[in-house]
Amino acid sequence: MRRKIRAVSALLLTVIMFFAVPLGVWATKTTELIVAGIPFGVKFHMEGVIVAGIPNESGPAAQAGIHRGDVITAIDGEPIASAEKFAEKIKISEGKPLTLEYKSGSLSHTVQITPCADESGEYKLGIWVKDSAAGIGTITFIDPQNMSFAGLGHGICDSAGGDPLPFSSGSAEEVSLTGIVIGKAGAPGELRGSFAGHKIGKLLKNDLTGVYGVLAEMPEQLEKEKYPVCKSGDVKEGKAYIFATVDGEGRKRYEIEIFDIIKDGKDKNFSVRITDENLLAKTGGIVQGMSGSPIIQDGKIIGAVTHVLVNDPARGYGIFIENMLEAAG
Repeated sequence: MRRKIRAVSALLLTVIMFFAVPLGVWATKTTELIVAGIPFGVKFHMEGVIVAGIPNESGPAAQAGIHRGDVITAIDGEPIASAEKFAEKIKISEGKPLTLEYKSGSLSHTVQITPCADESGEYKLGIWVKDSAAGIGTITFIDPQNMSFAGLGHGICDSAGGDPLPFSSGSAEEVSLTGIVIGKAGAPGELRGSFAGHKIGKLLKNDLTGVYGVLAEMPEQLEKEKYPVCKSGDVKEGKAYIFATVDGEGRKRYEIEIFDIIKDGKDKNFSVRITDENLLAKTGGIVQGMSGSPIIQDGKIIGAVTHVLVNDPARGYGIFIENMLEAAG
């Protein structure tokens, strides 16, 4: 995102391996949703490997026009499913030219590239790659008709172009929150936690508007938390509140203010200001891990928190629930 005020997504990413999942079915019409506001772990395996860094700007990859955030999908026509497979193909090339297929955003490219030997004689392309990611976010809603869910309010995207990363498999995991790094101007905070080792659902889609999947069972004490869906045209500036889980006290309701509504936006539809003194004391505002926290206004779910402003952690952005439902459908 290119703005004078830089924003960061409230999702903490690390590298991790995980399981393959099948696709599922979504309800086409939903009038009531279960409002969640509970944390979950995201485990995400990509289609191919993503270029995580280019330590050698004069190396073969950089010279061939490959950039950080590009996704390499095949070498010499053979699909690349892991970082280990990628490294093996380069290593056994013996310095012979290779044909790489890769994606840069929504565009596909093919390039011929010749690995070069490093000081130890091992062939390299001059890039770092990874094949998976994991982090903590918040579930926004659950459809009671089929247990489908949405979270984050933004996609898991490459750091260069901001495009959602293609993925081959993913799972939703139970997490245990262990602490909070309080957000400050210039230094966004974060929820800290660990994966509990229990898979609670599948991920089916990674979109600019969020991540989507199906849960195996309804989380405890949420069955009665049903709210009608608010149309985007009915969202108004003023008081609202979110449901969020930031510590061991569990899911809580916190007051916020909605302003600067953008009716025709896709993923940043309005601005959010945290006004709840209790939440400000706990987190300093919006922190990484709170993305996806559902927003309620006039008894209806209107959207979710998505990003925090780096220079003012009490402020951030939200997305219309209609946009998330459209992507889910």
